[in-house]
Amino acid sequence: MPSSDGPSAADQQLIDHAAAHGCTVTAKQLAGWRRAGLLPGNIPGGGLGRGRGSTSTPRPESFELVVALARLAGRGKRPTDLALLLFADGLPVPEATVRSAFRTAVDAVALPDERDGTEAATDREERLDNLSHRLRGSDRTMTLVPARARRIDEAIAGVLGELPAELAELDANDAPSRLTPQDASLTAVTAMLGGSVSVQDIGALLRAMSPAMPSHPIASLVETTREDVPEVADQVLDDGDSLTLIPTTDARDLLRGMADTAPMEDLAAGWRTAQRVHEWALDLCRRVEDELASGEIGEAVSEWLHGRQLLSGLSVLEALRERRWAPSSHALSTLTLLFQRQVLALLDGAVPGCQWLVLEMPGVLPPPMRALILDGVTRSGGPVGRS
Repeated sequence: MPSSDGPSAADQQLIDHAAAHGCTVTAKQLAGWRRAGLLPGNIPGGGLGRGRGSTSTPRPESFELVVALARLAGRGKRPTDLALLLFADGLPVPEATVRSAFRTAVDAVALPDERDGTEAATDREERLDNLSHRLRGSDRTMTLVPARARRIDEAIAGVLGELPAELAELDANDAPSRLTPQDASLTAVTAMLGGSVSVQDIGALLRAMSPAMPSHPIASLVETTREDVPEVADQVLDDGDSLTLIPTTDARDLLRGMADTAPMEDLAAGWRTAQRVHEWALDLCRRVEDELASGEIGEAVSEWLHGRQLLSGLSVLEALRERRWAPSSHALSTLTLLFQRQVLALLDGAVPGCQWLVLEMPGVLPPPMRALILDGVTRSGGPVGRS
C-alpha cells in the first residue's frame, strides 16, 4: 500500500519503468490492480533496522504487467476485462484471476426470470413452466436471426429464387413444426437449463433460424435421425429422442467448471480460435454482400448457403448478435467452443469413427474451428476417421 510519504521504493521502480515506456502510473493504481488480482505484490526483503521499516522488490513479471495495464486501463474497463485482455496477450496475469474472469463471463448470462430479479423456481420443470407462461404473449424473446443475416438471406433468395428440386426433395418433413419466437426462446432456455430437447425440437429450432428458406434439408436430417441411422440413434438418443450426450444440468454450470479446470493452454487456444471465428464470420458477411452488390454470385454465397444451418452458420449468427464484442463475450465464446469440442469427443467415444471426415466438409464448421475440434477429439483417445 502507498504511504503518506509516497510510494515504496519497489513501487517507485515500477512507476519509473512505466514512465520509461511512455506510461503514467500512480501508486494508487498499483494498489488497485493488486486488489483486483491483476498485479502480484512485491517480494518482501529484509528489515532496514532501527525502526526504519523493511525493503521489498518488484516481482520480475510485474514490470511487463505494469506497462500493459497502463496501456489497457481506461474509463469503463472492468478488472475482469483487463484480466482477459492481459491473458489474450500472453502476459503473466495470475491464473486464479484469469479463471475468475472466465467465470464472471458465464455469470453474466441471465435468463428472463433472473434478469428482472424475481426468484426462480428451484425445480427445473416448474421453472420452465413458469417461463413458458411469462414468454407467452411477451415480446421479450431472443433474437434468432440478426437483421444483417435476414437481409442477406432475403437478397440471396431474391437472386436465386426457389431451391433446385433435388435439394428441396431432401427435406423429408412434409409438416414440420413452426416455432413462434416465444417457442424458440423457450426451447433455447430448456436446452440451457439441461431440460429434455428432442431432435424434433432441435430441427424446429433450426427451421426457425432460417425462416427465408423454403425447405430445410439439414433440419430434416436431424428430425429423421431415428429412421435414417437407427444404430447411431440407439447410442446417442434416449427413448424420447433427446440427445443423451447433453448433460441434464444448467449449461452455465458446465461452462463454469470448464473455466475452473480446463488447462490454461486450452483456454488460450480456445480464445485465439474464437477470435478467428469471429473475424471469419464478419468477413464472410462482407464477401457475400459484395457478391450480391456486384451481381456476381460466387464462392462467398456458396459458403453461406452450405453452412447456414450448420455450426458455421450458427457462428455467423452469434457474431452478428453483438455489435460490440466485449472481452466477456469473447470469453463466453471460448468456453462454448471448448464445450462443443468436449461433446464431439464424447460422441466419438459413443460411436467410434463417427465419420469425422464430415467435419472437413464445406460449411460444417467455421474453418478456424476445425483444428481446435479435431485436436480435442484426437487427444480424448477416441478414433478419428480421417484419411
